[in-house]
Amino acid sequence: MSAIRFKAKLYKPDPTQKIGPWTLITLPKEASTQLPSRGMTSVEGTISNSRFRAVLQPDGQGSHWFRVNKTMQGAAGVGVGDTIALEIEPTKVWPEPEVPMDLKNALATDPQAHALWEDITPMARWEWINWMDIVKQNETRKVRPKKLCSMLKSGKRRPCCFNRALLATPRSAELL
Repeated sequence: MSAIRFKAKLYKPDPTQKIGPWTLITLPKEASTQLPSRGMTSVEGTISNSRFRAVLQPDGQGSHWFRVNKTMQGAAGVGVGDTIALEIEPTKVWPEPEVPMDLKNALATDPQAHALWEDITPMARWEWINWMDIVKQNETRKVRPKKLCSMLKSGKRRPCCFNRALLATPRSAELL
């Protein structure tokens, strides 16, 4: 697959969206349609000639988005409000997701679940973490780490039946 080139603006989401205080890039729909999946997709690319790796997540509007952390912004010399040139290529290599502390703690206290977690693919780990993050109620979020462990031990290697278009927490990309 050839490189996908486009320009996009770095922005902070509207606080009423309850997405978080991050800086995001949303791909233009024309760029997003060139990706191999409507769901999460791992890519490598450049932002203003600075190399990065990211997992793009569906935005529920027919496109994808990803978080651009301060380290990436500094390396690329860009900030909120800047329109920047990007080049991305899908890759089969999935970076390890940042595991939330409550899940780390649950896995640390459940050796069987931890072994199963280590046995699944990075893509599956991304899906599980997103499954944990998409809840609307804080009480539901509090029970998700233990439920995830239970589901792994029952043989589930991936979460089932959740709307990936409602992903609430865009995970960060990383510099290469």
